[in-house]
Amino acid sequence: MNSLDFDRKPEDTRVVVAMSGGVDSSVVAGLLKREGYDVLGITLQLYDHGAAVHRAGSCCAGQDIDDARRVCETLGIPHYVLDYEARFRETVINPFAESYVAGETPIPCVACNQTVKFADLLATARELGADALATGHYIRSRPSPDPRYAGQRALYRPADAERDQSYFLFATTQEQIDYLRFPLGGLPKAETRRLAEEMGLVVARKADSQDICFVPQGKYSDIVSKLKPNAALAGEIVHLDGRVLGTHEGILHYTIGQRRGIGVATGEPLYVVYLDARSRRVIVGPKEALETRRVYLRDVNWLGDEELDAAAARGFDCFAKVRSTRQPAPAVLRSDAEGIYVELLEGEAGVAPGQACALYSAPGDDARVYGGGFIRKSEREPRAEAALKALLEAPAAA
Repeated sequence: MNSLDFDRKPEDTRVVVAMSGGVDSSVVAGLLKREGYDVLGITLQLYDHGAAVHRAGSCCAGQDIDDARRVCETLGIPHYVLDYEARFRETVINPFAESYVAGETPIPCVACNQTVKFADLLATARELGADALATGHYIRSRPSPDPRYAGQRALYRPADAERDQSYFLFATTQEQIDYLRFPLGGLPKAETRRLAEEMGLVVARKADSQDICFVPQGKYSDIVSKLKPNAALAGEIVHLDGRVLGTHEGILHYTIGQRRGIGVATGEPLYVVYLDARSRRVIVGPKEALETRRVYLRDVNWLGDEELDAAAARGFDCFAKVRSTRQPAPAVLRSDAEGIYVELLEGEAGVAPGQACALYSAPGDDARVYGGGFIRKSEREPRAEAALKALLEAPAAA
């Protein structure tokens, strides 16, 4: 077996590398070229608007495409640029804006991996006769540990926990996992940069890309307001107990769990508890009203060995992440008449619809990724849940 788990020599194995113009994917291309693989570099042009093209931390736009080209010249491998702007707008940017308008907290990186990188680009790699598509993500894959699934691969958290990108890859399907390779999964980021310096790559000291690459200066509201002008309509700021505390200039300026910048002062700490998109209300309350013990999921991608319905029906012990920066915490995957849900045994504060819930076999490094889903709704502690339900059922002011 070669290093990518193919039973042939590296030179007889063609690999397409998804090159964003950053240090990680560039090192992947360099490592595979060094080992003798037949390597092709492909960069997707995803957007091209103003300051985002040249700002530090962007990806897949003007300067980044040029950086990827220069890396390929240094390595002596072919480089292709594919224009995916229309596809990216249709499957990532527009749904991002629609999700914000609906009062959700979307994660466009997951959508990008689902629809553009691991679907469209993967199909292109196959058309080019590639045996695999390699990326610079920090996650591991290896052959399934279950002999019943010989030939399939499983996902695991990476060696460098601080760079763990498994939360953004929970939606990767089994078919995609079997075709993908992640050469950086066993490396710390510092070693990746050292290798880039050693290879003489122009991107060795380039800043890492940001989570949402297409948002200039991190101003989500600017993008949403441009695409969905009605999202900026004013409304009321309402306490869970029904008091109207003030007004706001659009729910897109708020996120669940937010404390600072709410725009009202009552002498008590207040947090955004819920965004009522239908009535354009920002609902606030005390910190304890954010406590969440149960989240219902939609669009579940299940990567466990047992059937999802059977696992959820009996109660599947696992560990869950509802934020990319948290460690996986004890949880149980279950189901009821409303659908699949995750019971968060230690609770979580400020969980918002639209966020991802990724599932794991264990809390530490090298834990297996069982997939996950997007949060459809969450349930708070009983008193807060009852107060919110009563407020939402009451008629709102016109």
